Amino acid sequence: MNLHDIVDTQRYPIDAAASEGYRSLTQRCHDELAADGVSILDGFVLPDVLTQLVADSRTQAPLGHPSDIPGTPYLELPAGHWPEDHPRSTWGHTRLTAVAYDLIAHDAILRTMYESPVLSQFLSDALGFEIFRYDDPLGGINMAAMYDGDELFWHFDQTDFVVSLAIQSSDAGGEFECIQRVRTEHDEHYEAVAALLNGDHTNVRTIPMRPGTLMLFEGRYSIHRVAPIVGATPRYVGLFGYDRKPGTCSSDLLREIRYGRTA
Repeated sequence: MNLHDIVDTQRYPIDAAASEGYRSLTQRCHDELAADGVSILDGFVLPDVLTQLVADSRTQAPLGHPSDIPGTPYLELPAGHWPEDHPRSTWGHTRLTAVAYDLIAHDAILRTMYESPVLSQFLSDALGFEIFRYDDPLGGINMAAMYDGDELFWHFDQTDFVVSLAIQSSDAGGEFECIQRVRTEHDEHYEAVAALLNGDHTNVRTIPMRPGTLMLFEGRYSIHRVAPIVGATPRYVGLFGYDRKPGTCSSDLLREIRYGRTA
C-alpha cells in the first residue's frame, strides 16, 4: 500500500505538487493556520483505509504503555514562587495508553503515511516552512488509545505544531477542546488561563475530529485538552512527530512517562 491508496487524493491532491489543486490546498491550510492556529482536513483517508486503521489500532492498543499522571498546563513542575492558585501551580489529570513507533508494524498504514516523503513535503508546504520527521525510534509515531475515564488535561504544547489523524471516536466525551491563541510570545495572559481552569468555558471551541480527519494544530499558544472519555468504545488517534530541525528526539523523561522505557 502506498500513499495514493490511503489518502483521498481526489479531494486532497497531496501527490500532485505541480497542480493548481495542490497549491490551493496548501494555501488554504496555511491561511487557516494563520487565522486560527488549526487546519482540519476532514475525510483525509479513504473509507476502506479507515476501516483497516481501526482494525490495526485494536491490534496495537494492547501493546501500548498506560500512563496515569498529574500534570500542569505548562508540562513542567511548578517553581516554588508561584501561588497555589496560579495556573502554573494548577494540577490536573492525564490518563492514556501510547503505542510507541517501534511497536507499529512496518507495513501498518500509520507508518506508511508517516514515512512518506510526499506527506512530509505537503505538510511543509501547508505550514509554510520545512519540517523533518523525528529521529526517535519511540516518539516518531504514536497511536494513542483512550478508554472510559481517560482524559488529557488542559495544556500548552512545547512544540510549534502537532499533526494528528483521528481514527475512532469514543461513544461520548473525548472532544478536542481549545481556546485559540489565549497567550502570545510576550504575554502569558494568566488571568484568562486561570478563568478557564476555574470552569469558565465561555471561549472554548470544540474542534471536530471525525474519524479520518487529519488535523494540523499549533498548540504552543492555544490551550487545549481531550475531554474525559465516556463508554466502552476507545478513542484512537495517530500522532505524527515532526520538527523544524532534523535529528529531534524526545527526552528520556518524556519517553519514560509515555512509553515506560527509554529505548
